[in-house]
Amino acid sequence: MPRTYFSQAAKLSRRTALTLALGTALWLPFSAVEAEAAPKTALTLGMAIEPTGLDPTIAAPVAIGQVTWQNIFEGLVTIDSKGQVKPQLAESWQISPDGKTYTFKLRKDVTFHDGEAFDSSVAKFSLDRARGEGSVNPQKRFFASIDTIETPDPETLVLKLKQPAGSLIYWLGWPASVMVAPKSAENNRTMPIGTGPFKFVSWAKGDKVELEKNPSYWDKNVAVKLEKATFRFVADAQAQAAALKAGDIDAFPEFGAPELMSSFEGDARLGTFIGNTELKVVAGMNNARKPFDDKRVREALMMAVDRPTVIEGAWSGLGTAIGSHYTPNDRGYIDTTGVHPYDVEKAKALLAEAGYPNGFSFTIKAPQMAYAQRTSQVLQAMLAEIGVTMTIETTEFPAKWVADVFKGGNYDMTIVAHAEPMDIDIYSRNPYYFNYKNPTFNEVIASVEKTADAGEQEKLYGEAQKILAEDVPALFLFVMPKLGVWDKKVKGLWQDEPIPSNVLTDVHWEE
Repeated sequence: MPRTYFSQAAKLSRRTALTLALGTALWLPFSAVEAEAAPKTALTLGMAIEPTGLDPTIAAPVAIGQVTWQNIFEGLVTIDSKGQVKPQLAESWQISPDGKTYTFKLRKDVTFHDGEAFDSSVAKFSLDRARGEGSVNPQKRFFASIDTIETPDPETLVLKLKQPAGSLIYWLGWPASVMVAPKSAENNRTMPIGTGPFKFVSWAKGDKVELEKNPSYWDKNVAVKLEKATFRFVADAQAQAAALKAGDIDAFPEFGAPELMSSFEGDARLGTFIGNTELKVVAGMNNARKPFDDKRVREALMMAVDRPTVIEGAWSGLGTAIGSHYTPNDRGYIDTTGVHPYDVEKAKALLAEAGYPNGFSFTIKAPQMAYAQRTSQVLQAMLAEIGVTMTIETTEFPAKWVADVFKGGNYDMTIVAHAEPMDIDIYSRNPYYFNYKNPTFNEVIASVEKTADAGEQEKLYGEAQKILAEDVPALFLFVMPKLGVWDKKVKGLWQDEPIPSNVLTDVHWEE
């Protein structure tokens, strides 16, 4: 319970003792007794990074969806805690045999928080906004295959595609694909209005976002038990731990300090939970800049890296080594960590062969987050073993990193955890900050979308992983686990994270 309860209880106890000692009767209002026995319906949830806005359809940072996806905004389909696609605002769909026509049957009687009705015209508006010429949707490529959108009646939406898009249904479940309303879309960045089980209340910049239960939520089969949810933003790991232990924060689903996890052992109130994520920590290289344009140099750097030591130094041994931009959770995963195994002498030989017998110097632009700083420091020591000098330049994330690296391409190497599921295709995007160009890889990725056959897609994903492992456009390091700390009486939070989120629909306090 919050500390205020204990202070009130202590006062009541003292008052009771005094009253009994004086032989007088103590009167307690019924409402006070009733409130004391009532189940908790409010949750304060901590996040390390504050979102830059609250509309996931216009900006990329995952923190946006971690506040709003499935809480405020919903999509035609959703992705559940196991990573499976499920119906949502579309109750069903059919795909034509040639894979080029998708027909969705939409739910009736769904309204946005301001009363605006959801129907096929709104769905068309949302998709046209996401795919239009002026779109700033962070995943605009999801909708590139759509040729035309038809609305034969309010409950029917028909997407006609230019070519098959085998991942379209999965993509439609992402935060970037949520449905927005024509009247409120422009203001969703600061005043989000969706169809979800929670409504936006307020945003105190630098501190918190508050949501409240949507009493008119369309899905009557869902019993939302939280009346209020508060997202508190606490960047410092020590402060996160202190807030949890003090009871100021009930849950921190992505706790930022693995070295502090043991400090919660034996805590009567708080529990620790370790799950899976899609957070792939990679040190991306600017493949268009010397010496990283030479594959031998990239191979040498990869072979200078001992991944288990990186994981131990960066994240207290909590993590899974990867050899490509793919996680063991993803379908078609193959272990490629042995393609360029740790071998200092071979790394030195490769550097000499590439014309750098005495090594070279470069700068890594590392965000301020703990994992990036620690990983960079471990890499710095390892690369020194092969004569390579790496200078660490701390770069504020997201603003400066996005400007310098992601958009500007002004860097040698950088390090970041890529959170998007199944995003191996980023190496085929042009432009993209790696500046990696491989026509063979591009063809494999394009072939994935030409088939809806899951087995064929997995085979192609295997080929894509092998190409990246061989070519080393980035130093593939490890997958971060989901480290959660929350009150043991809080139930329904996702332990694993197939998509970055804090879905509150099923969250409740155990009575």
